[in-house]
Amino acid sequence: MSRVFAYCRVSTADQTTENQKLEIQSAGFAIEAHRFVMETISGSTSATRRPEFMRLLDRLESQDVLVVTKLDRLGRNAMDVRSTVELLETRGVKVHCLALGGVDLTSAAGKMTMQVLSAVAEFERDLLVERTQAGLARARKEGKRAGRPPAFTPEQKPWYCKKFRLAPPLHKLPVNLG
Repeated sequence: MSRVFAYCRVSTADQTTENQKLEIQSAGFAIEAHRFVMETISGSTSATRRPEFMRLLDRLESQDVLVVTKLDRLGRNAMDVRSTVELLETRGVKVHCLALGGVDLTSAAGKMTMQVLSAVAEFERDLLVERTQAGLARARKEGKRAGRPPAFTPEQKPWYCKKFRLAPPLHKLPVNLG
C-alpha cells in the first residue's frame, strides 16, 4: 500500500513551512503528521546535500508518493530538480507538484513538463554564457582589465624585482611579500 509524504522547505529560520503544509492539505492530501518533512535550508543546496531530505529518502519505499507545493522545493535549478525526480523515480516513488496541477512528475505528462522546464533552463544558461562572453569581449576591446586589481603599480615593479634579486612572475610577488 502506498504512503503519502510531504516535503516542505524554507530558506531561512524566520520563514515557516506552515503555508506549504496548509496548501498540501487543502489540495486533498491526507498526510499523517509524522510524514510531513520540514527543512530550513537554502534553495541553492542540492537535495542530495539536505539532511532532512536524505532522511526522507531513506524512509521512502516503492509506490510511495511525495508531495511538494512547488518544483523549487526539490532543487536549486531545473537540472537539479530533474535529477532529484529521477532519483525518486528509480526508487519507485511518485512525485506530485501542486504548482503544476498536482501532476505526477514521474508520469509521461510529468516527464514532458520536466523536459520543457529543462530545455528552458538550458536556453537561459546558454543566453547567460553568450551575454557574458560578449561583455568580456567588449571589455577587452575597450582595454579594460578583468580580474583582481594589480598588487602593485608598474612603477613599483623594478623595486620588487631588485629587492628579491630575481624576476618572479608578477602573480607570485604578493605571496613572496607575505
